[in-house]
Amino acid sequence: MEDAHTTLLKLGADGESAFFAVYDGHGGQAAAKFAGAELHNFVIKDENYTSGKFEEAIKAGYLTADGVLRENPDMTNDSSGCTAVSVLLTRDGRAFCGNAGDSRCIISNDGKAEPLSHDHKPTDDVEFNRIVSGGGFVEFGRVNGNLALSRAIGDYEFKNNRTLPAEKQIVTANPDVVECTLTSAHEFLVIACDGIWDCMSNEQVVQFVHAKVVEGKKLDQICEDMMDRCLASESELGGVGCDNMTVIIVALLNGRTEAEWYEHVKAVAEASGQKSSPKIDRPSADADMHDDSNAIINAIISRASHNADDDDADVATSDSSPHLSDAAPHVDTHADVADAPAADIPAHDQASSQKSAEAGKDDLANSPKPAEASKGDLANSPKPAEADKGDQKAAPEN
Repeated sequence: MEDAHTTLLKLGADGESAFFAVYDGHGGQAAAKFAGAELHNFVIKDENYTSGKFEEAIKAGYLTADGVLRENPDMTNDSSGCTAVSVLLTRDGRAFCGNAGDSRCIISNDGKAEPLSHDHKPTDDVEFNRIVSGGGFVEFGRVNGNLALSRAIGDYEFKNNRTLPAEKQIVTANPDVVECTLTSAHEFLVIACDGIWDCMSNEQVVQFVHAKVVEGKKLDQICEDMMDRCLASESELGGVGCDNMTVIIVALLNGRTEAEWYEHVKAVAEASGQKSSPKIDRPSADADMHDDSNAIINAIISRASHNADDDDADVATSDSSPHLSDAAPHVDTHADVADAPAADIPAHDQASSQKSAEAGKDDLANSPKPAEASKGDLANSPKPAEADKGDQKAAPEN
């Protein structure tokens, strides 16, 4: 399993923010594992974070993580890399989405999908120009005919021009950061790797979540159902639906109880006519070949990780948060309930899932006391509002 993820309902010494991220690995698991365990630490340790300059802190955190990983002796002959899409929810009701690569984050605003990230593909004009200026080329929609995305942590073979800063390398870890002021109209965030977005559009994902809430499903089950919808029936043939998949759903409670949140989302779904799952026309197995031939989904836990028998399951832990367990970065099938964030930060409840043919479990978070819950998590977030940045057109992947 080359994917990793982070779900922290309380980030920092005072639990003043929350942090969620997905890291889609390729060429090995080292980069994704490192990012999942450490990237958020570099963000909160940056001086800009303390002064409330969150966009600058996120950018610095990404680049610092990339630089520190590169200095690790174990990376000398390691060719792994990973995407990094993250959301930082702050005390004052803002969401900051940082993105490097082609994983994606969207927010549902009164039933409509709004992108908070922009896919970084080699054929995009900005990306293409940087690649060429850095000494690379784009062939078959790939960097140097090889890499299907143009920003990543790791992938150091594309970062060897010593005359250029990190932001101008052929492939860079420098993220785009989008700020969104949260309002009561925002219902939930969906953060996922391209294994999901290759199969479903932004609008289809929002419609899918709404339809499943109308059916009475909880977030944990919705994550699993989404994986099942995207998984190819014959994964050994490769193609769309055969990539690793990771998804996190963060419910923005906005002062509502968990039950009230589900009723609110159900009402929005019914008002917008999103009461049935969208039809998804997926290309045939040989229409879009991927490097990964296995579709893997493990469960993600709300904000804690536990040891498990399944060595393929993974979740990031952090020593920086006293609310995380000290367990190794592996997920088991037990649910964990998170405490509500401190002070005036509303609780954030999220469900997240990574899946293979077996399907793992998720968990729920929205309680001031640890308790057993089913798969899936909820989050009471500050107030959301608009998002900028449009969707990035997908480049051909051969």
